[in-house]
Amino acid sequence: MNMTDLASASAQNPLILAVDVTGAPHGWLSWQYAVRCQASDRVDRNLGNYAFTFRGGWSRVTGERSQLTISSILALRGRNPHGWEPLPPSLDNTLLFRRDRQICCYCGAHKNTAALTRDHVKPLSRGGRDHWTNVVTACKPCNQRKAARIPEEAGMLMLYVPCIPSRYEGMILRNRRILADQMEFLVSLLPGDSRLISD
Repeated sequence: MNMTDLASASAQNPLILAVDVTGAPHGWLSWQYAVRCQASDRVDRNLGNYAFTFRGGWSRVTGERSQLTISSILALRGRNPHGWEPLPPSLDNTLLFRRDRQICCYCGAHKNTAALTRDHVKPLSRGGRDHWTNVVTACKPCNQRKAARIPEEAGMLMLYVPCIPSRYEGMILRNRRILADQMEFLVSLLPGDSRLISD
């Protein structure tokens, strides 16, 4: 197991994957919150391959320094009644741009986040919905060119079809510093046609 001290862990700012006792993923915890869970006996078991050791103060009685170790994947006590439901993540631009790999759906340009927009394939002004299947990543010039039209009307071809990410795809997309064991755990829950494993 890889061990790290508080200063190193703080610099790396690891996110800890939390699951319930059945193994259903809850979400990401900051290492600070994970330490609180461990200290308050809310952790049922450690499942990850990586361990982070955090050192605290020195005991005046024994002279020893306190320390606490947490794993990269923690099973918390209790069961999430909705843990295994196939609910998609909530739609936001961060996840949308990551789903589409920061590639404009119309010109294929790879852009930084500041140059991207959320485009509604069927515009909201024409009855389109703000939903995963009706939104794509578009660079600002393409979004302005398309305006309040559907792609066919604007003479613009779509380079990919918008899809609804699963809950677990959303969790992968939310963490840019995901550890190998966390990725392996979440990938095992992905549908076979997931873009995250098929590309």
